[in-house]
Amino acid sequence: MANVIVIGAQWGDEGKGKITDLLSRSADVVVRYQGGVNAGHTVVVNDRTFKLHLIPSGILYPETECLIGSGTVIDPQVLIGELDQLEKLGISAANLYISETAHVTMPYHRLIDRASEDQRGSHKIGTTGRGIGPTYADKSERIGVRVLDLMDAEGFRDLMHRIVPQKNTILERLYGLPPLDAEEVITQYLAYADRLRPHVIDCSLKIHDAVKRRRNILFEGAQGTLLDLDHGTYPYVTSSNPVAGGACVGAGVGPTIIDRVIGVAKAYTTRVGEGPFPTELQGEMGEVLCQRGAEFGTTTGRRRRCGWFDSVIGRYAVRINGLDCLAITKMDVLDELEEIQVCVAYDIDGVQVRDFPSNGRAFARCQPIYKTLPGWKQPTGDCRSLQDLPQAALNYLQFLAELMEVPIAIVSLGASRGQTIIVEDPIHGPKRGLLHADLTEAIRSAS
Repeated sequence: MANVIVIGAQWGDEGKGKITDLLSRSADVVVRYQGGVNAGHTVVVNDRTFKLHLIPSGILYPETECLIGSGTVIDPQVLIGELDQLEKLGISAANLYISETAHVTMPYHRLIDRASEDQRGSHKIGTTGRGIGPTYADKSERIGVRVLDLMDAEGFRDLMHRIVPQKNTILERLYGLPPLDAEEVITQYLAYADRLRPHVIDCSLKIHDAVKRRRNILFEGAQGTLLDLDHGTYPYVTSSNPVAGGACVGAGVGPTIIDRVIGVAKAYTTRVGEGPFPTELQGEMGEVLCQRGAEFGTTTGRRRRCGWFDSVIGRYAVRINGLDCLAITKMDVLDELEEIQVCVAYDIDGVQVRDFPSNGRAFARCQPIYKTLPGWKQPTGDCRSLQDLPQAALNYLQFLAELMEVPIAIVSLGASRGQTIIVEDPIHGPKRGLLHADLTEAIRSAS
């Protein structure tokens, strides 16, 4: 039995959906612990592409129980749309469960999110405009709507007649927007409640039962470490905690049940939205990575900014999350390159640093210091073991593992499930301090 957390080790969009889907084969329970519909997972199965925002990708395995934990914020309209999509594809959602204490994104949250972002002008954050931040803000202000409120028609009606007038004041006076009709909101959301009611449970209790029964539990987050509200590149962050510690809070479990933490990182780096990005490539090479990697957001379709692999933020992710191992994704995107650069440190005002700076203004001044490695100029999409990889690709993986000071357990070489090398199974493999204690030896064996 192993209870495993999967986190993004960069700015999100690392390919966590595929890795979660892959690991879900061995998981009995998959728990989404934070974020909302501002996240998107793309999973390719038998040439069919599934785009999921709230429902864990483990739903594609009929026997796997999928939980949306209390740390998430739920837009019922989007969630029901995902349920409809799965139904049309013949995939059952009978094993989907929603925490009764998760918070609900309301229409005023979306309106305020978009309006406040527009008002920021040149200082915009890069929000998706889906109402996630305002939903979490109401949660902190203790005026949020929880799923259990939505299930109580009379209580929900009273709540809306109290909250909607307050929000209308903000919409009208601060943003010059028309007010919402409380009765329309009530009617719309009570219809959502009827559809979702069969899925609503006490998720923490269900997870506790799964732990007692020694079942394999996989905890998946949205976004990535550098978008964490407390530990990311503030203020260009999300409104929750994607880091490993957020899994315990968002799922309602204690840290003593966690066995392993897996970080997912691309073989290069991408970022969506605003904020500093030291290794960003502005010219032709950035466009090559974007096109070859199909770097467009699952949720918004926005073009992702692309750059070389940044080991400074990588080591930071290892430290903040206590990573046992890494899954490196999209190695195949680099197949055609003559040379590949890796950021090994930063130059800040003439001083070389290897550690991530907490000061946002200092981070914005960081200039990457690169190590150049030879490319392999060979396709890797059909490789299924380390022995199949070109030597230069093996050298690249070894270099990343040494820089990050953490072993690599999984290498992804394409979008489909089969385009994957499992160096060691993160769920069933032995726990030896670090999950795969010596990647160097594995690479030597493959050479």
